[in-house]
Amino acid sequence: MSYKYEMHCHTSMVSQCGRTAPKDIVDMYRGKGYSGLVVTEHYSPLTFGVNSYKADRMIDFYLSSYYEFKKHETDDFSVFFGMELRHFATGADYLIYGVDPDWLRQQSNLLVKWEKPVYELMHKEGYLVFQAHPFRPYILRCNPKYIDGIEIYNGKCDKKTNDKAAKWAEKTGKLVVSGSDFHEAKNLARGGIITERKIKDNKDLVELLKSQEFELIKTYD
Repeated sequence: MSYKYEMHCHTSMVSQCGRTAPKDIVDMYRGKGYSGLVVTEHYSPLTFGVNSYKADRMIDFYLSSYYEFKKHETDDFSVFFGMELRHFATGADYLIYGVDPDWLRQQSNLLVKWEKPVYELMHKEGYLVFQAHPFRPYILRCNPKYIDGIEIYNGKCDKKTNDKAAKWAEKTGKLVVSGSDFHEAKNLARGGIITERKIKDNKDLVELLKSQEFELIKTYD
């Protein structure tokens, strides 16, 4: 039996650019035969602001969509917590897999930490850092020393842009992943992974990403 998982998903609850509520997203992805998803809301100045950052209040808000998703889990559809982090005053986006929500509550403002400190912080906890859509216009490619992998297929990017990301991953020897970058219905089920291993928790997710024992979902019109 194979399992399909979405690896890059935003909601209207937290991400300003999201247009769909968690319950509707679960229904939509189940309808497409997916077994689960990783919710990766924008942890960015657009979500939190900078001068107004208040750890407890902001993190409660940031986690709200994940906990709403969890209400709609079923035996055949699982939801895992992840992040899409953008540091203040940069144009690089990082998909972070394996993050424990309770751990996140204990952290200071990650917006003001840059590549190396964030990479070291995540690695200390066993989390993985991937750069999202690195060749999208106006995106800054990060230092490959401070990432584990690269999103080489993004459902909102064209084939030429994704092919550039794939070549960069091959050149740097990084892990790879695919994600729809879901924000609204037109982004549904355009990316993700197919695996023979059911993911039970974030630890399983991290181990699977390290093993690369999956097929990338790529959908071009």
